[in-house]
Amino acid sequence: MTLPSSRGARQQRHQLIVDHVLARGDATVAELAELTGVSLMTVHRDIAELADRGILRKYHGGVSAQPSMVFESSSDFRLHAHADEKEVLARAALSFVAPGMSVMLDDSTTALALARLLPEVGPLTVVTNYRLITEELRGAEGIRLICVGGEYSRTHDSWIGLPAIDMISGVSVDLTVLSTSGMTAGMTFHQEQEIVSIKRAAGQAGATSVLLMDHSKVGRRALHRLESVDSFDHVLLTGPVDEELLREMRELTDVRVIEVNEVNEAE
Repeated sequence: MTLPSSRGARQQRHQLIVDHVLARGDATVAELAELTGVSLMTVHRDIAELADRGILRKYHGGVSAQPSMVFESSSDFRLHAHADEKEVLARAALSFVAPGMSVMLDDSTTALALARLLPEVGPLTVVTNYRLITEELRGAEGIRLICVGGEYSRTHDSWIGLPAIDMISGVSVDLTVLSTSGMTAGMTFHQEQEIVSIKRAAGQAGATSVLLMDHSKVGRRALHRLESVDSFDHVLLTGPVDEELLREMRELTDVRVIEVNEVNEAE
């Protein structure tokens, strides 16, 4: 695959580099230059930026993957992963939102995709601990915005810790929408225990809970158990999903597979 070296393709190139390194564990600069179709100098700049963001580890002549919790937790990395699927999931989740409702959104980039659509439905009350959602909605008419405070996490670009959990536990909303790192037929997972606590509190604060998961997260585990699949009222997935896995999930709760339209590749 050859990608242009223009600024507009930089994020796509970074994603390609990260996916390649994660699949193999490491890669040389020459290998990445051939993969992306750009110069060695450009690849060196890409690697330096990805290393500065804590996503990859640079060494002489190449790059390797950081431990999984580093790159999977990085808000910056998550923003550019499976963006098309997140938008499709967000549009599907919008059907659960009605004017006048209160909605809790976690610090997932999938919830951010939904936040961008919420002004279409207002008036709403939105509660969140994710800075990017507050930035998205702070000027939106018809949105009453409640920001959860606590210890600021630069990695997640959100507020976490005991103050955040206490504040989330002190509210009761009509709907909670969240995502997480992985799920099997019966259990959901996240790689960090501090984020598990936040997501559990958010799920318990909602009269109805909706879990949004792109296909890359289905059928995989992470270090910490979050909640059983049947604790969510609705689960929205993008395919492909293993049919046996899907059948087992549907014995536990409402599971819907959302079709993703073909993306134009004319670039």
